Order: sequence, then C-alpha cells, then structure tokens
Amino acid sequence: MTRKVIIDCDPGIDDAVALCLALYEPRFEVLAITATGGNVSPQQASRNAHVILEQIDPPRYPRLGAASLHQLPRTDAKQFHGHDGLGNAGFRASDLHHLHPSEKLICDTVRAAPDEVTIITLGPLTNVAAAFQRDPELASLVDRIIISGGTVTASGNVNPAAEFNMFNDPESARAVFRSRTTKTLIPLDVTQQLAVTLDLLDHLPKQGKPVGAFLGKIIPFFFRAYRQKGQESIHLHDVVTLIAALHPELFQTTEMAGDVETSGNLTTGATVFDRRLTPVWRPNMEVATAIDVNAVTDCLIRGLSEIG
Repeated sequence: MTRKVIIDCDPGIDDAVALCLALYEPRFEVLAITATGGNVSPQQASRNAHVILEQIDPPRYPRLGAASLHQLPRTDAKQFHGHDGLGNAGFRASDLHHLHPSEKLICDTVRAAPDEVTIITLGPLTNVAAAFQRDPELASLVDRIIISGGTVTASGNVNPAAEFNMFNDPESARAVFRSRTTKTLIPLDVTQQLAVTLDLLDHLPKQGKPVGAFLGKIIPFFFRAYRQKGQESIHLHDVVTLIAALHPELFQTTEMAGDVETSGNLTTGATVFDRRLTPVWRPNMEVATAIDVNAVTDCLIRGLSEIG
C-alpha cells in the first residue's frame, strides 16, 4: 500500500536528492511538490522544483505549487547550494504558467484525501502555516507532518541556538508546532549524525540514467562547498527526514512539548522544549532523539541503486 505524501521543500541540493529518492520510491505516492523560499529565493525555489522534475523524468508527475513571492526568507544557503540552488549547473526548464500557490495546493490535496496525506517538510514551514491559516480545519485533516529542522541539545547552524529552517520563518514554525496536527520532528541532533563521504558518488545511478546524470552534476558542488568550510563529508538533512518517513523503525523518538522563539535578539528561531523534571507544557510532537546511522546509510545507498 502506498503512502500519499506532499513534499514541501526549498530546493536546494539535499532537497533535490530527497526528491529523487521520493519520486522513484514505490511506497510513496507523491501527490504534490510545494516550493518555498529558504535555501534560495521563493521564485528560484519554484523554478528548481520544476527543473528537478524535468531533469529526472519520474514515473509519475506530481502537481507543483509555487512559492509565495511575498514570504522572503531571512537568509539563504547559496554558499552551499550555488546561486541557483542546484550547484550552478545551468539547467534550463520550460516556462510554467498559472501554478497554484503552494498553500492552496496543500489545502486542495489534503481536502481531496482527508486523514490520508502525510506532509514532509524539508524547508521553512511557511506554506504549511499559510495553509492552516487559509483553512482552519485543515490541521485536523492531515495524517502527519514530518518536519526537517530544529534542535534539542545540538547547536544551531545559523546562530548559536537556531537551525536554518526554523530561523527563516519562526512565526510559521510556531504556528505549526502549536497546531492540532500529529507531528514528528527530525532535528539537527540526528540529521548531523549522518556524515556522507565522497563514496556516495560511486553509488549514484549510472550516468546514462536521467537521475544519475542530474545528481552527478549537482552533488560534487555540495562536496566542494563543504570542503571550503573545512569539512570533508556532507550532511543530507532532508534525506534523513525522508528516510524517517519511510523507515520510522530506524529512529528513536520521544514525546515532547516544543515551541519556537520568534523574537529573541540572540535566539530567534530556537526550538525550545520543556524538559524540566516536572514539565508544565503538554507534549505536542514526537521528536527523533537517536538514529541507526548504518541502517539509514544503507537506505540511502539502496534507494539510489534501485533508481538505477
């Protein structure tokens, strides 16, 4: 039985790898890809989602949602992903007109299959919060949201306290955290444990395959960008989150009460959990606290080989 999913993302090289795996995964029925600003601008994120589909030619094409041009992220990650978000590879794509806004597509897709759709968020939570505001009943109709982002005890990767996705739109993150939806958070604490080395390039689908050719053009840029920061391995946070949706048995989770700081001078975007001996806040999500690194690595390698 396939699992109906919406993938909300800000492509991004690691988003692109996750999308390649998801779109060729037989256990997923990817109903929609919705773009949001984050790694790149909203306009570039929408274009990149379209580029990825055209480059990899998946067995089934999901619907595409356009990012809101009015929701600008606080920062970007072009130093890791390139000015175009896809390793400055110069991909071209045909023009798409009249795309539905991402938040509307989320609403329509969930309404068409209530209690059946999982939303996997790989970027800032802008679109999901906007969808919940647009349709106040929607939060109770989503099967689950699996969120890439936040930290529990790990340091932030934008400021000392905040993870990138949370920092870029903390107001939306707070709204989603406080929503009635069933939520799973995959924080930096676990995604950073998967350190991917250059051996990954040996496991890409063959260059004669569209996915292999595409990934072969963008992943080397990611390794070079990390190396310039003094790190020989890369982190694929979004891939880890996707694998958590496929194989939750590889992750240990704990029910926690979480919120997001929206206004601190030093801590904007920090995820805060009530971990007092006697918590006062009510638990509102499950949070991944441990990961089987070897098994998750095997899932990544196996997923790439099955595409080929």
